[in-house]
Parts: sequence; structure tokens; C-alpha cells
Amino acid sequence: MSTETIRVLIAEDEALIRLDLKEMLEEEGYTVVAEVGDGQQAVDRATELRPDLVVLDIQMPVLDGLSAAEQIAGSRIAPVIVLTAFSQRELVERARDAGAMAYLVKPFSKNDLVPAIEVARARFAEMTALDGEVRTLEERLETRKVVEQAKGRLMADQGMTEAEAFRWIQRSAMNERTSMKALAQRILQPEAAAEVPPDRG
Repeated sequence: MSTETIRVLIAEDEALIRLDLKEMLEEEGYTVVAEVGDGQQAVDRATELRPDLVVLDIQMPVLDGLSAAEQIAGSRIAPVIVLTAFSQRELVERARDAGAMAYLVKPFSKNDLVPAIEVARARFAEMTALDGEVRTLEERLETRKVVEQAKGRLMADQGMTEAEAFRWIQRSAMNERTSMKALAQRILQPEAAAEVPPDRG
């Protein structure tokens, strides 16, 4: 855990789960800046407080968690982790489409929560870096897709982790003064696999 305090907003309509979640987060050194019980409040408070992370339950009154996640992630306010009692595939996909960076099925433990937070924050940082390169939403989705595929290629061919693969693409693009999308497209060309140096600096 880094020394910088990570500020978290919790949106969960069940008070008991909210309390559990707050305790888990605080034990791990996170700061809970707000607790709300519905999706609309989650959007309002996130917009106002700009937390470093938002943990949202999928099923909430007023505005459901997926719609709230969409608004918070869409405005690039903070990475979103979605909580749900259902491990249904379709909900996972809807959560991802809504912009959720990670996903937890209840009941979960602290051991599930901390890695999910790390993943969510890393993915959000990647997205923000990618967004700096592109103007339109269409371009953004296209770039993200190509970079995801290139990361997969590097992970398979070079044995890199997801984070290493992204850092490699980001750093190489900067060194070559090209965009991450252009570099990713090059990695995906069939003959490119052999050229990728296993540089993990």
C-alpha cells in the first residue's frame, strides 16, 4: 500500500454491507470520504468530491449502480468497482460496458477487495493515458480495443503481466514519439512478434 491516501466513495443501499466495506477499506489504509445509499447520490457526491475510487452496488434505488457507473466512468471522475450479489455473466459484461474497471461478487473478503482496487486504479490510469491521445469517443474505443489486443499479444509472447505490457507500450510509444494505437497496431502485425524486446525496465 502506498503512503498516499486513497479516497473512496461507497454507494451501497444495505447499511450492514456499507459498514463492512468501510471497515475493510479503513483497515487497509484507505479513507472513506462519503457513503451513500442510491445511485443518484453516488453520481452527485462523486462529481462534487472527485474521489480516487468509487465502489458501487449494482442494485440500488433511484438510479441503479450500472447507470451510476456509466456516468462516473464516462466523465472520467474515478475508477469504479461494481458490487453485486449475482455472478451472472451478462451483468459482468454490462458492468464492463458501463465503464466499471473491476467487479466483486458478494460476499467478498478483504483479500478480494484490495486486488480489485489495484486492478481498477491501474486500468483507470491506462484509460486516462489513452484518452489523452484521442479526440472522439469512437477513436477512443478503437484505440482501447487495439491496445487491449496488443497487451494480450505481449502477455502471450513475452510472458509479461498486463501492467508490464501496458507500461511497455506506453514507454515505447513515447520513445518513438508515436501514438499507443500506432504502436499497438504494429505489435499485432504477424511479423512483429519477434521484434518486441523483452524490456521490462
